[in-house]
Amino acid sequence: MAATTVAVLGSINMDLTAYAPRLPRPGETLLGDSFAASQGGKGANQALAAARSGARTIFLGSVGDDTFAQELLDALADSGVDITRTRRTSGASGTAIITVDAEGENTIVVVPGANASMSDLTEAERSAIAEADILLCQLEIPLGTVIEGASHARDNNTLVVLNPSPVQELPDALLALVDILVLNEAEAVSVKTDSITHVVTTLGAAGARYRGPETGYDLPSATVDVVDTTGAGDAFAGALAAEWHRGPLQAVRWACAAGAFATTRRGAGSSSGTRIDIESLSDRRS
Repeated sequence: MAATTVAVLGSINMDLTAYAPRLPRPGETLLGDSFAASQGGKGANQALAAARSGARTIFLGSVGDDTFAQELLDALADSGVDITRTRRTSGASGTAIITVDAEGENTIVVVPGANASMSDLTEAERSAIAEADILLCQLEIPLGTVIEGASHARDNNTLVVLNPSPVQELPDALLALVDILVLNEAEAVSVKTDSITHVVTTLGAAGARYRGPETGYDLPSATVDVVDTTGAGDAFAGALAAEWHRGPLQAVRWACAAGAFATTRRGAGSSSGTRIDIESLSDRRS
């Protein structure tokens, strides 16, 4: 079976991550253990995860003209993501300031930068969406662009997968275009899911829940030693999109293993595993 083609419409950031024994309290200065700068952004993270899972992956996003831009693009290209239709604009690339504690929990502040310039899809971007099997979107770029992309996907029989994060009120016009909704338990409280054909809810260490038109089930995660939960949800979403052609059961099972593996590594996009990495966990479920 030919690999799925996934077009990812979303954000790309430079993640600036501080590791500390615990998360700081408001107003507190806390000494950290180490620091890392690496590619992040929910869109780019999910694109990288889809590519490492074996999908032909095209990233539709924007970087600036700062010192981070080329490093961000190289991180995607090195994992096989097609960046030929990624925009370059003036100004700063997106950045995220992250703190991770000793238990792997995190806090994140995102500064959109070039991601905010993603409006009015180009013909090249529209072509990529029309040619793809799946369009994977999040909410770190302007909402109007997500709606435009999803509408174009629907017009061209491209499945629309939406990860509604960061969570916000979603218009019915967007929800009507979504085929597969991927969200966590907190997001599920705020997002209307009744009209969506396929809903996948991540449950952290407990795995994930699937609800489809005819069936539903819970699938456990693998048992791992957690190092950093940053990017685990993105690894899940990208892997799910890459494997969806095998059906919901196989795709959710695969995504659970991909998300679990990502927690064993530091970083966001860089924490996603290859097919070999994910296969090593796919049968190790709690």
